[in-house]
Amino acid sequence: MNQALPQAQVKLIYPVGAILLAVFALSLGDALIKALSLSFPLWQLFVMRSIVAVIPLILLIHFLPREQGFRPKARGWVALRSLMLTFQWVAYYAALPTIDLSVAGATFYTLPLFITLFAACVLGEHIRPLGWLAIGLGFTGVLIMLRPGADDFSLTALLPLVGAILYALSMVLTRAKCQQESPLVLGLSLHLTIFTVGAVASIGFPLLWPDALQSTGNQFIFGAWTDMGITQWLAMSALAVAAVIGAVGGAYAYQNGPSATVATFDYSYLAFLTVWGILFFAEIPDIFTLSGMALIITAGILAVRQK
Repeated sequence: MNQALPQAQVKLIYPVGAILLAVFALSLGDALIKALSLSFPLWQLFVMRSIVAVIPLILLIHFLPREQGFRPKARGWVALRSLMLTFQWVAYYAALPTIDLSVAGATFYTLPLFITLFAACVLGEHIRPLGWLAIGLGFTGVLIMLRPGADDFSLTALLPLVGAILYALSMVLTRAKCQQESPLVLGLSLHLTIFTVGAVASIGFPLLWPDALQSTGNQFIFGAWTDMGITQWLAMSALAVAAVIGAVGGAYAYQNGPSATVATFDYSYLAFLTVWGILFFAEIPDIFTLSGMALIITAGILAVRQK
C-alpha cells in the first residue's frame, strides 16, 4: 500500500502537467487575440490560425500508428460538435476587445455549471445537493462580477456566457455521441469548421451587409482583411501552436487523469489570464471581479466533485 501511493502520485504528474501546459497556452493565445483584435478582423484570425493548425494535425493523424484515418466514425455528430465549438469561440472572442480578460475568462468558466445542468437534462444524470449549491454559487459570482444594473454594464459582457453554454452543450454531445472518436480527428474537424466559417463570413458580410462597418463601427467583426508580414505570420503561427497544445493537452489530461483533479487545475486558466491582463493591458481586477471569480472557481470545483 505504501508503495502504491507514490506510484499513483507520479502517474498524476502527467495529466496535471498536461492541463497546466494546455491552459497556459490557451490563455496566452486569448491574450494575443485581444491584442490583435485592433489589427485583424476575427474572420481573418480564424482562417489564418486554422490553416497553420491543420498542418500538424494532419501529420500527426497520418504518422501516429494508433490513428485510424481522417474520417470520424460519427460524422454528423462530430460536425455538429465542431459547429457548436466554432460559434462558442465567435461569442467569446467577440467580447475580448471590449471587456477585461479576467472578466471574460471567469464568465466563460461557468461552463462546469452548464455541463452539470445539461448532463442532467439530456443524459439523465442526477444532480446532488452539492451540485445545486455549485450552480447557485456560480451564478451569484457572475452577477457580482458583471453587475447587470451598473451604469457601465454592456450586453457584450454576456457573450462569454453564451460561449460557455455552447461549450457545455458540445461537451455533453461529445460524451453522448463522440466518445469513440480520436482527439486528433476531433481537433482537425474543429479547425476545418473554424476555417470554413471564417471564410464564409469574410465573403458573406461584405456581400449581404456592405455598410456594416459604418453602421456598427465594429472593426473586429466587420473590418476588411489586412496585409500580413513576417511579424503577423509569426503571431498567427503562435496562435495555431497555442490552439493545438490546448486541444491535445486538454484531451490527454481528461483521458488520463481523474476528472475532478484535472478540472481543479483547469481553473489555473483564470490565474494565467489575470496575469496577462495585468502585464499586457494594465487591467487591474477590482474587488467585484475578484470576489465573483472566487465564487465561480469554488462553484466549478464543487460541480465537478459532486459527480
